[in-house]
Amino acid sequence: MKKIWVSMGAAALAAGIFWLAGDTSGEEHNSITYHTHKQTNEINKEMKEDMSRFTYDSGYDFTYPENGVKGTYVTGHSAGGARFNELLELTNSTGLNSMVIDIKDDRGNLTFKPGEDSDLPDIGKNMISDPKQLLKTLEENDIYPIARIVVFKDTVLAEKRPDLSYQKNGKVWKNGKDEAFVNPYEKEVWEYNLDIAKKAAKMGFQEIQFDYVRFPEGFEHRDEELSYSRGDYGKEGTNVEQRVTAVTDFVKHAREELDKTFDVDVSVDIFGYSATLKQAPGIGQNFSKIAGNVDVISSMIYPSHWTPYFGIDKPDLHPYELTKEYAKVENEVLGELEQTPQSRPWIQDFTASWLGSGNYQEYGVEEVEAQIRALNEQGINEFLLWNATNNYTEGVDYTP
Repeated sequence: MKKIWVSMGAAALAAGIFWLAGDTSGEEHNSITYHTHKQTNEINKEMKEDMSRFTYDSGYDFTYPENGVKGTYVTGHSAGGARFNELLELTNSTGLNSMVIDIKDDRGNLTFKPGEDSDLPDIGKNMISDPKQLLKTLEENDIYPIARIVVFKDTVLAEKRPDLSYQKNGKVWKNGKDEAFVNPYEKEVWEYNLDIAKKAAKMGFQEIQFDYVRFPEGFEHRDEELSYSRGDYGKEGTNVEQRVTAVTDFVKHAREELDKTFDVDVSVDIFGYSATLKQAPGIGQNFSKIAGNVDVISSMIYPSHWTPYFGIDKPDLHPYELTKEYAKVENEVLGELEQTPQSRPWIQDFTASWLGSGNYQEYGVEEVEAQIRALNEQGINEFLLWNATNNYTEGVDYTP
C-alpha cells in the first residue's frame, strides 16, 4: 500500500527568510509571503492491479518499518569502519530502525569498489570493503537500508569531464568551498547517476535517496557569466523555468527508470525553504513538482539554518516551534497534490556553534525530542537525523 495525504481545515501562517550555513550547503535569501495551514490525515490507497512487472530480486528480505522510517545518516567511512558497530548498537537499542548510507558521496566518489566486471565508472574508494556483508548485517538486524546518492555536486566528474560542468575563463568553475557541480541540463549526467542508483538497488538497498538535485546556490547571479550547455532546455521559458524543468525532469525520469526493474522507493532531499516558495529561482527546485514525482520527500529543516522565520527570532533556540511551523506549511503544500509522497524530514542532531554566542544552543536529548514531537503533532511520523560526523545523541526517546 502507498500512503497519501488528504487536506482538511485551514488557518493562517506567516513566513520569512531561510538561511543555510555550516553543517550543510548554503542558500540564497528570499522574501516569503503568507501561507494557509491545512491539517492532514493518513489514509491507505491500494495500488492498481495492472502494475505487475519484472522485479529484480537482490536476495535480501527487508520490510518497511511498521511505525515508519526513523533513521540516521551514515558516511561511507562510518559504514565500513569501527563506527558502524556503534551505530548498529544505537539503532538496535532505541526506536531507530533505518540507515541512510553514502553510496556516492559529496565529492563524487563511490564509497565502495564495484568490482572489475562492473561497467560503472572508475570512481570507487575502498570505504565499504564488503558491501554484501554490510547489507547482510543490516538484514540480520532488521535495519532498513537507504542508499544516498549525491547527484549534481560532483567534483570528480566535473574535473574529468569539464564539458559536463560549468566553466569560467577556460577552467571548471568552483564555489567558495572549492566544490564543483555538474550540469542538470546534460542527460549524460542523468544516466551516469542512474547507473549508480541501479547498482545500489541490485546491492539490496530498498530506497534510493537523491541529494543535491539542483543547480549550485545562487546560480541566478552567475548563470550568464559561465559557459555550459543547456541541452534540450535552452529554447522555451525563462532561465528560472528552464532550471526547474530540468531538475523536475531528472527526478521524474529517475523514478520511471528505477520502477521498470526494481521494487525500490525513490526519495529526494530538498531545502526546507523550497516548500514556502513557488520555486527557488537559482537552484531549480520546485517543491511541489519534485514531491509529485517521488515516493518520499525529505526536507532539510534544521532549526540552525533559518534566519528569523515564522516570527521566530533565533530559530536554533526554538527547535519545537520552528519545526512545528514548517510542518504546517509542508502539510498544506502536500495536501494540494493529487499523488502525495511520504514526508520524512531531516532534523538536527548537531550543535551550530558557528552561529555565535547567544544565537545557538547545545543540541542534546531535549532539542532532538522537541523536533520529533513537533513533527508527530502535525501528523508526520518519519524523520532522519543529520550529523555530518555521525555522532548522535545518546538517550533520546525517538517516540516522544
